[in-house]
Amino acid sequence: MSDFSCVITGGGDGEGPGGAEALRASVESVLGQSMRGSEALVVLASAAGPAVRTAARALAARAPERVRLVHADPAARTTGALRNAGLDAATGRYVLVLGSGERLQKHACRNLWQAGETSRADLIAGRWSRITDESGKEREPSWQGELFARSRTLTRFTEAPQLVVRDALVTGFCLRREAARRHGLRYEEDLAHGEILFGPLAAASVGRIALVRRLVVTGRAVPDRARDLVALVEAHRRVANTLLARGLPELREERETAFHRDHLVPLVRSFPALPAVRRDRVAAAAARTLTGPVPPDLPPLERVAVTLLGRGDTEGILAAAYALSRPATVCAPLTTGADGRVGWGGEAEGPVADITELGHHYRRFGEMRLMNRLTRCAADGGRLLLEGRLVLPGHTGPGPGAPLTATLEFRARGGARAVAFPADVVRHDANGITWRARSDVSRRLRPVGVRDTAWDARLIVEADGVRSVSDLFAPQDQVAGAVRFAARPRLGRLAGDTWEPYITLKDHFALRLAARRRPARTTHRLIRYATRFRPARKAKLLVRTLRKRLDRYRSRGFKAPAYNTWLTRLPVRRGSVVFESHMGTCYGDSPRALYEEIRRQGLKLHATWSYDPSPAGFPDDARLVRRWSWRYLWALARAEYWVDNQGFPQHLRKPGHTTYLQTWHGSAYKRMGFDETRVRLQNAPQRERLQQAVDRFDHFLVRSEHDVTTLARAYRLPEERLLRTGYPRNDALIAERTRAETEGRLPRPPLAGVLGLDDHKKTVLYAPTFRGGPGKQRKSRLLLDVREFAERFGDTHTLLVRAHYLESARLPVCPPGTVVDVSRHHDVSELLALTDVLVTDYSSIMFDFALLDRPVVLFAPDLEAYAAERGSYFDLREQAPGPVTATQDELFAALAELKKSDTRYADQRRSFAERFGAYDQGDAARATVAAVFGPTASRGVRHTTDHDRGAGR
Repeated sequence: MSDFSCVITGGGDGEGPGGAEALRASVESVLGQSMRGSEALVVLASAAGPAVRTAARALAARAPERVRLVHADPAARTTGALRNAGLDAATGRYVLVLGSGERLQKHACRNLWQAGETSRADLIAGRWSRITDESGKEREPSWQGELFARSRTLTRFTEAPQLVVRDALVTGFCLRREAARRHGLRYEEDLAHGEILFGPLAAASVGRIALVRRLVVTGRAVPDRARDLVALVEAHRRVANTLLARGLPELREERETAFHRDHLVPLVRSFPALPAVRRDRVAAAAARTLTGPVPPDLPPLERVAVTLLGRGDTEGILAAAYALSRPATVCAPLTTGADGRVGWGGEAEGPVADITELGHHYRRFGEMRLMNRLTRCAADGGRLLLEGRLVLPGHTGPGPGAPLTATLEFRARGGARAVAFPADVVRHDANGITWRARSDVSRRLRPVGVRDTAWDARLIVEADGVRSVSDLFAPQDQVAGAVRFAARPRLGRLAGDTWEPYITLKDHFALRLAARRRPARTTHRLIRYATRFRPARKAKLLVRTLRKRLDRYRSRGFKAPAYNTWLTRLPVRRGSVVFESHMGTCYGDSPRALYEEIRRQGLKLHATWSYDPSPAGFPDDARLVRRWSWRYLWALARAEYWVDNQGFPQHLRKPGHTTYLQTWHGSAYKRMGFDETRVRLQNAPQRERLQQAVDRFDHFLVRSEHDVTTLARAYRLPEERLLRTGYPRNDALIAERTRAETEGRLPRPPLAGVLGLDDHKKTVLYAPTFRGGPGKQRKSRLLLDVREFAERFGDTHTLLVRAHYLESARLPVCPPGTVVDVSRHHDVSELLALTDVLVTDYSSIMFDFALLDRPVVLFAPDLEAYAAERGSYFDLREQAPGPVTATQDELFAALAELKKSDTRYADQRRSFAERFGAYDQGDAARATVAAVFGPTASRGVRHTTDHDRGAGR
């Protein structure tokens, strides 16, 4: 008896693509297992083709002790029946079923066997991946990450509901053979996709379940949802009914939602790629099959998509498919109800779905993107005839009697050349604009013939001085081989002779220059040969090698040693200062305040600012260098002073003639430096690099004794390097508080007008902390639902959202004047000065804002988890400058009763500011400049470390 029996079927009805090759790949993966006690059980249908039978016999002859052939009964024709025959013939302790072309990872059987023996589980499951496109690229389903985040053992499948909510058990799992027989587990022989039902039935029947975080199976084919829609729906319904029969209605509802998102929404997305006849057939099948309600918790566009699919509306499904890939585009007329809710479409049976949260009704004509459906493409007297219809949302756009003009424009892809043709017909109807244009592309469209062979079409509609620009949407088969036109490239017709209309991968209409006639085809073949024969290949290889060498010279791995070895030998440029704020991402914070104080005092210093990635917003009178460029390294090597608030690149040594002023970027609530668990777990070389980077600091600014006992200790900074001046960036806040107390809050700073803030509305700044680790900028999901904030407080409040500079967040469309994204504004102090209420979590911004003596509300739904994972220096609930809320409802309640909480927390807020900002007295910039750059500044504080002594070697 073997340890593992791997059942592989061949020749059954509904068998996946690949035939003999797929069978061979699956069996080879079993033979390649590191666990030798695994066998491949090949079950052949009586109707299996000659190629499949030949491949199976060859594999069995090659490894007779590990490959067994089972010839199924002639009545067993379906894949389910063949798999049942394999289960009956299996002799291994564990049995695993592979689909057509699926492959086991090398150690898959060993990993599953070990997990089963250790946990004594009856079902052991691991991760699997599927082929996502024709190139063979594979990807795991996104939901697997959470399900298999760690290996674990379950006593019941409800402890991991995703096992049955999603199609997690269609492959990549094994069963203890004795348990499968004891529970009578069988595949439904009348079901085309029986694996969808078998897995949940097995999970619900057996006892213990082990989850393995390893990848088990690759090569799973994505089901043809258009072909197998009825079978997929039937399998899903049987799973849903099984959950309902076991008294699990909540899981049944989750399963409904997951099925719609995993199968029906992707089916809608694929509609533009289907032929017209097949689209109609699938839409008709969907109308017959999808009779149940649409889950209400689907996102709005997905609700629209599956609703139209259930109605069998082919044109509506195409529009929904376009909208799914472009959520900001209006693809159907909008209907506004008496309650102000916005619906998709205005059909006789009512709007398809509520799409209010998309915010289309807040945009005006010219600001919004509109779907332009191409309805006709033909030849008319040697010209290209195009007709289409531009969707109008209903709440905005030109009226029925407004004069309209339309221009069809062809623009060279990747270039600036464009050719325009006026539209012959532009007609306004109830909810759209119908247009027609004739284009003499043969005469007017004159490409060079190289690099400008593709031209995208778009329509420009103008009404009352407002322009709307839209691409032309069409399904993939609409213009296939429809018309062709002669082309006249400037390089001659050997470069191309025909204009061919086609639909791009983004479902947009375009023209491409093709070679249809013999001279052009011959030229193209010669060029292709010339660029691919041996000398050309060698030339390409040489160019590629040179390019890699140049890229190496531009890489940080080359620049850092060159800087440390050679550039640090350069002589100092007296009076030169390199400023950097937040690793070059902005012109702000304390480096900006010091720079402007130096200018006010008229000191003879030569300033250089680093930027990354864009110089926009930096001062025009300063020398700008891109971070990590050679000019940046040259400036650092020759600078007499370095000034930044985050840290110059760790790999760069500080020259011995340079004084490094580290202004830092905020007091600490969360543990920092060598106090962080992440740093303590690093190896010795990593910790040494951090220590060497910190040892470069000659001066370190602190704003209270709290900074001394936390930041200075966490970074192991000696007392003589600390400057107790406060933060220069906070001088502006002290000045703003003084002005507000003596003159009043109005008028607000000029920035309020730039942002469009209403003086009669309170300004709330939401500034969450950074939640990631070291690395590149990443997108984050805001914990605050800004759309709901706009609905609740939009009439009286304006929300400013500032994501951390190492993160970015995409905001939903909200009513004008309710939510403003200020993440790219350079200086946060300017935002704080005009803010009435601060909402944050653990960000150091609360320490600065407390200096203004204005309300602070902390929104920390994960306070305990965050404090446990990251660590903290004090109990936030006890010392917070305002209420600490754990839910959004608590936050909104605190904002609604702000006057009461403001009075209640006034004394605590002032003591908070005194404790954490004792040295912020409004003169930090002047004091720091005097201490570091002034004529009385001591030059003896510059120190030399082992890190510095390496410079120049």
